[in-house]
Amino acid sequence: MNSAVRPRLYGIGMAATMLAVTAALTGATPARSTPSPTHPAPSASPEPDRRPDRDDRDKNRDRDRDGRHDQGEPSSKPADAAEQAGKADCRRVKCVALTFDDGPGPYTKTLLRHLAKYGARATFFVVGQNVGAYPDVVRRTAEAGHEIGNHTWSHPDLTKLSRAAIKSQLTRTDEAVESAAGVTPGLVRPPYGALDRDVRRQSHRPLVLWSVDTLDWRHRDSARVARVSLKRVRPGSVVLFHDIHPTTVKALPRVLKGLSARGYRFVTVSELFGGRPPELVYNAPARRLSGGPK
Repeated sequence: MNSAVRPRLYGIGMAATMLAVTAALTGATPARSTPSPTHPAPSASPEPDRRPDRDDRDKNRDRDRDGRHDQGEPSSKPADAAEQAGKADCRRVKCVALTFDDGPGPYTKTLLRHLAKYGARATFFVVGQNVGAYPDVVRRTAEAGHEIGNHTWSHPDLTKLSRAAIKSQLTRTDEAVESAAGVTPGLVRPPYGALDRDVRRQSHRPLVLWSVDTLDWRHRDSARVARVSLKRVRPGSVVLFHDIHPTTVKALPRVLKGLSARGYRFVTVSELFGGRPPELVYNAPARRLSGGPK
């Protein structure tokens, strides 16, 4: 190639290169690909980002409202609080067993929410005919980790019945609980705390009475129920309540808050005894202390 032509071609190449660099630096419009109908370009609309924030605000507002309704209770609890309660060694830490008789009833769901907020386990001695009326409540009670006990089918004084009738009262209730929740009651609480040799023989499992009777069935006063509970509970106590009374359920947030502040763990009756309760748990005074369904 002629030596005069080579510099001219080299200069043209350099010019083209400089033009390309200049276009890149000055933002000259490059060729763009058109989005495919099946792969549209991302939307610049901020709406999807704002919606979760609005939902979160609604949830926070609902949670605050619930907290005010429950008289200042904590709106949440540690996720493992109930698990920790179940693993408590009651020989080393302060434990209390809260027990509820005669349900389930129309207020039991509210009670379950109160217990859940404190990670509390409890024992429910259910009446068979009420289990048939509220099977879903019994199922939810068992699923929440609470213990289900047998409180007979219709709440009679078992010491006044024949052996066959005692057996029928307990068997029918066992079957109702098994149908509703898939569990068999491992404990029995005889109505009124009334028991004798025949009741023991027909039960075939531990009989559970109580050490603290709130008398909530007699005194329908939430403040009194809470005051008696907080005053009389000691480590290892089995406390008697009745969840068929709205005044009792209303008292529980104060009871739970007060005992929690004193370091108590809320456990089931079986957990209180390390999973092996004795044949007779506490022996209440001979006079009747616990009323029946009213």
